[in-house]
Amino acid sequence: MPRATNAPATRARRKRKLKQAKGYFGNKSRLYRYAKDAVSRSGKFAYRDRRKKKSEFRQLWIVRINAACRPLDISYSRLMEGLKAAEIGLDRKAISEMAIHDEAAFASLVEKAKAALADKASKAE
Repeated sequence: MPRATNAPATRARRKRKLKQAKGYFGNKSRLYRYAKDAVSRSGKFAYRDRRKKKSEFRQLWIVRINAACRPLDISYSRLMEGLKAAEIGLDRKAISEMAIHDEAAFASLVEKAKAALADKASKAE
């Protein structure tokens, strides 16, 4: 009895892997043995970095907010504390966009945060 290897399925699996590796440099795009490793590795990076992207953007927004509020004599942490005290529920992305594109609105936001901090300090005394 001849040995059955299911060649069509094997060929299809290999073609699928090589198609995923299209655009890779050198043997990684041409030879199944190397394409398999490259696709596997790139998949791990893609999975990890889809999650990491969220924290990287949050860091970027924080840096932008801090850079915008320093000239207005307040630090990032004090600004966020003031916004929380003033019960302003804007997220960091929106505040960052406001700091870049609408400086007047951002300045008024800072003033509200400062007023809420002053009010909070007077209540604490």
